[in-house]
Amino acid sequence: MNERRIGAVYAIRADPASIAERAQALALEQSVELPLAAVRDARIRDEVVARVESIAPRDDGRFTVRLGLAAETVAGEPGQLMNMLFGNSSLHDDVELVDVDVHPDCARAFGGPRFGIAGWRSALDAHDRPLTCSALKPLGLPPPELARIAGVYARAGVDVIKDDHGLADQPAAPFADRVRAVQDALDRSRRATGRRSLYAPSLTGSHDAIRAQMRIARDCGVGAFMVAPMLSGVAALALVAREAGVPILSHPALAGIARIAPPLLLGKLFRLFGADATIFPNAGGRFSYSRETCLAIADAARTSWAGLAPCLPVPAGGMSVERVPELRATFGADTMLLIGGSLLAAGDALAQRCADFVTAVREPETVK
Repeated sequence: MNERRIGAVYAIRADPASIAERAQALALEQSVELPLAAVRDARIRDEVVARVESIAPRDDGRFTVRLGLAAETVAGEPGQLMNMLFGNSSLHDDVELVDVDVHPDCARAFGGPRFGIAGWRSALDAHDRPLTCSALKPLGLPPPELARIAGVYARAGVDVIKDDHGLADQPAAPFADRVRAVQDALDRSRRATGRRSLYAPSLTGSHDAIRAQMRIARDCGVGAFMVAPMLSGVAALALVAREAGVPILSHPALAGIARIAPPLLLGKLFRLFGADATIFPNAGGRFSYSRETCLAIADAARTSWAGLAPCLPVPAGGMSVERVPELRATFGADTMLLIGGSLLAAGDALAQRCADFVTAVREPETVK
């Protein structure tokens, strides 16, 4: 891998006679945005204009095109990397961004996960098993009720308790009031049970608002954060990674609007920008991702890449306690299993349903 180039891989719909011309047009669009004849400076032509490195047919009738993008055009800024990879060309419906490869020096400029899988496990003293996670919902509940639910989760032994991604700084549950109430419930549970659960409130709004929310949460002793990078911006994820001092969970809201392959966006890019765990919609739930896509996301999050720490995959979206054995077999121990709505559907039996979830993950041999 050339430290002066970023490898970007695209799937392009074109006929064989025109694919070379289309690939060159893509290279120009994603670098100088000019006809090559208009680039008079020799250094720019040689070093800044993207290069078409390879073209190959795909099984689906499209072509795989690999470009070499000038690393200097990115300057270590997440939004600018997204821009150079797919800014203008995301407006062309014949092209999909499917993979990216960066030199370790470039990856270090972005930072990657500060905690990774090992950091989650250390914070929770949880080793050699999947972690458990659930969500505080529905949207509209006041802080005392959200705290009550969080307390039920924590006393049952759920490892990570996150905000529903729809929770923000709303009148029904203002951020400061919600965070204080929920973290207090988790602290009471820890004193009673001796087990620690991490609360991951959702950070939203401007960068100034996110910084203010982090200060409030840190003062309360919060042990994790959640960010939806496609809502708040990939630069917001990078900012939180730099300043939070605790593990970060990324949420996939709005990720489906881009023609960017899910393993790349949710597995590699969110990891590159600082996510320590990445939520994705698992096969067989409320969404349409295939099992193969989900396995590819998990692999992209965890596999050795550019010297970055591995990121914990979090299959979610309509999962149930009954599916825990399947999820364990599919994704292995280095996984966080997120079950939300199907726990809350238990109503008055929520505590028992949460206990069943925790037991299924921690002591699978005891579950029939």
